[in-house]
Amino acid sequence: MTQTMLRGRILTFRTEPSGPGDESAYFYEEDGAIIMEEGRILACGAYPDLAPLYANASIIDHRPHLLMPGFVDAHLHFPQVQVIASWGAQLLDWLHDYTFPQEALYASKDHAQAMAKAFFDELINHGTTTAAAYCSVHKESADAFFAEASRRNMRMIGGKVMMDRNAIEDVHDTPLSSYEDSKALIKAWHGKGRNLYAITPRFAITSSPEQLGMAQSLVREHPDCFVQTHLSENKDEIALTKQLYPKSKDYLGVYEDYGLLGPKMLLGHCIHLEPREIEVLAETGSKPVFCPTSNLFLGSGLFDDAGLRARGITNLIATDIGGGTSYSMLQTLNEGYKILQLQGQKLDPLRAFYWITHGNAKALGLESMIGTLEAGTEADIVVLDSRATSAMALRMERAENLAHELFILQIMGDDRAVNQTYAAGVAQKH
Repeated sequence: MTQTMLRGRILTFRTEPSGPGDESAYFYEEDGAIIMEEGRILACGAYPDLAPLYANASIIDHRPHLLMPGFVDAHLHFPQVQVIASWGAQLLDWLHDYTFPQEALYASKDHAQAMAKAFFDELINHGTTTAAAYCSVHKESADAFFAEASRRNMRMIGGKVMMDRNAIEDVHDTPLSSYEDSKALIKAWHGKGRNLYAITPRFAITSSPEQLGMAQSLVREHPDCFVQTHLSENKDEIALTKQLYPKSKDYLGVYEDYGLLGPKMLLGHCIHLEPREIEVLAETGSKPVFCPTSNLFLGSGLFDDAGLRARGITNLIATDIGGGTSYSMLQTLNEGYKILQLQGQKLDPLRAFYWITHGNAKALGLESMIGTLEAGTEADIVVLDSRATSAMALRMERAENLAHELFILQIMGDDRAVNQTYAAGVAQKH
């Protein structure tokens, strides 16, 4: 068996840090080594300890860079790669003016395949090795997404959106076709290689009651699949949802009525929540996903991370491409920090990097596979250069400890700080 050793500074989290000084929450090694074989991590520790034990391993020396688990992005839209930076609208107008016409193009197998390659190139370039993605309404888009993920052997979650109303005809399906297409995709891709499926009713506005009933059937028949949708991103969205579903208690009540809530439910945004909705999120273990760059770009509002966490709710964090403005989880942390600052909340650098690695992985129930550098986990690794730009290098001259360095990456970093990305032990950047 061919073994590969990555040498460099190593950081991986054991648990969520309780504060900026919580050294017990992570493992850091100044001269570290990660041993990889057949896509998995065999060992992780100090180089002087591991080098004699793996003397035949080929060595890739990444010193002085920082090696961490690959980043985990919990919410983004594969068909929106060419929608980023579309000017001048809030959510509902933005969807109709920009997003839906672009997503209509994904009925073409050739277009979907070309965009899948570009999409995964961007993820890799930004250090993201796992993502939960929405495909378009077309079965072809999901096939292209999973085929490209398989080609690169990446741990990916995805699903064809279900949407049968309130959009242009080219992105409509029907309740029955959405069920049949989703069922076929689950059979073809879920659990095959490193692929995982997410049952994906886009949001309540674009799904009829009949279609949400079909989503409910899929959830009952495939309880091991994820479920992903949107919740309370925009006030006009909430008002329209209440008009369309007047018998539901509130926006979250729509999904509750159709049995879609639970620990595998990922709910994008969750900004304007009512007290009852917060209680139901806590009771069901459903998980909000914070999308800071998108929330700022579309003027949607400020996510109450601390308030939800205080109720025992687990929050994920994500880019939300293409309402989101960067594929970079580092820039996502940057804007997240600012949103929380505006509310008197803090995002210290240790918790920030825990969040985009072990934190998101644990929230997805995948911490035994990804999000750490523990032996036995999948060898998804990002190599970070804290001096990637002249401005970062200048700032690093005054960095006194690991937390300072991480905060520089958190605020100033982007794809230029990603020196290399490994997916299942294979270097991806060229």
